[in-house]
Amino acid sequence: MGKECWVFNPEHDMALADGKDSYMPPVVIRKMADDLALLPVWYADAPGYVLAASAYNLDYLNCLKDHFSLPLTLMTCSEIAEDNHLDIIPWGWDSSLVKQLCKNGMHADLLPSVEYLDTLRSLSHRACAIHVFNNLQKLSLLCGSPILLKTMKACEDFVKTQQFSVLKAPLSGSGKGLNWCKGEFTPLIEGWCKRVLSTQGGVVGEPVYDKVIDFAMEFSRKDDVTSFIGYSLFETSASGAYEGNSLQSDAMIENRLMEFIPIELLHGLRLELMNCIDVVFAAYNGYIGVDMMICRFDESPLYRLHPCVEINLRLNMGIVAHRIYESYISSFSKGYFKIVRHTSADEATKWHQGMMDKYPLQIRDGCVVSGYLALTPVMRHTQYIAAIWIEQLDSHCHTYL
Repeated sequence: MGKECWVFNPEHDMALADGKDSYMPPVVIRKMADDLALLPVWYADAPGYVLAASAYNLDYLNCLKDHFSLPLTLMTCSEIAEDNHLDIIPWGWDSSLVKQLCKNGMHADLLPSVEYLDTLRSLSHRACAIHVFNNLQKLSLLCGSPILLKTMKACEDFVKTQQFSVLKAPLSGSGKGLNWCKGEFTPLIEGWCKRVLSTQGGVVGEPVYDKVIDFAMEFSRKDDVTSFIGYSLFETSASGAYEGNSLQSDAMIENRLMEFIPIELLHGLRLELMNCIDVVFAAYNGYIGVDMMICRFDESPLYRLHPCVEINLRLNMGIVAHRIYESYISSFSKGYFKIVRHTSADEATKWHQGMMDKYPLQIRDGCVVSGYLALTPVMRHTQYIAAIWIEQLDSHCHTYL
């Protein structure tokens, strides 16, 4: 294998759900991919390249390298055909990305086969996550009852028997493809179910719980061996969409989770998940994120763990946040990682300047100690900014590290 070339393709979930190599993502997602093309320089774990347009990306990358030991150099689409030994590491593999890379001159032998992509699409179906969930039920203090609904009547009966429920498209992720219900099977919900049933073969239904905290366990499979990367502590909106990640150590995250559930449950769940991954996802090599949540109940036990809300067979923002903290944040600091979207011209640059003024950046020995940092270029045409806010820990927090 040659050097790794990292590609940020945030349209992956939608492309995988569509299934066709002709898939064209919405304009806003294409803009996100362009604005955040440099993001892989922060989570790549070996020397290589990042696929991005030149000019402002190259200038910004060179500026960042004055302060941080970033492992990647820039490669443009026109340069791909010149290297026949690249190992592409995308956000996630799908047939649309393979077609794009072939059009840019990559040899098909260097890319996943149609058979592998079909397998990946099948494994990414929420039915696999339900299968994993069912295999975790030997553990205690759990909650959750996901079910795959395969007919319109099953969808209607499920919604009407739950005071509050959520329906999920089986091929979706990052809080997308969700439909929140309040006991009534409305025409809008019926139409949504009809579309999802016809294109994805089912709808996943689950009661809505009183969520206290979102988190995830992040894994990787390489050479058919599953490894634990770390935890992800993140926030979502009321609709379930991803909002941002905490930047702190695994030990600090464990201490936060232990306010609600015993550490033995977390460690036992991690081992059980690794065993399940080895069996259910044996045909897959790559990154795996298992989203979870802690929920509050009126009766004892008051706090319970939903061990498998969804499984993402790709890179995710939790792994990005984990890598950023481990490599570029002072061990005496913590912070927050977020993708910020702006809609009007100059709005991003004004916000960016305001954040720099309000939270001046302090860097020591190649690590951020405090302040605000844009991880990707901010120009007049920018709409999406990947950014971090960092603050130093109080002295009493140092024992957590």
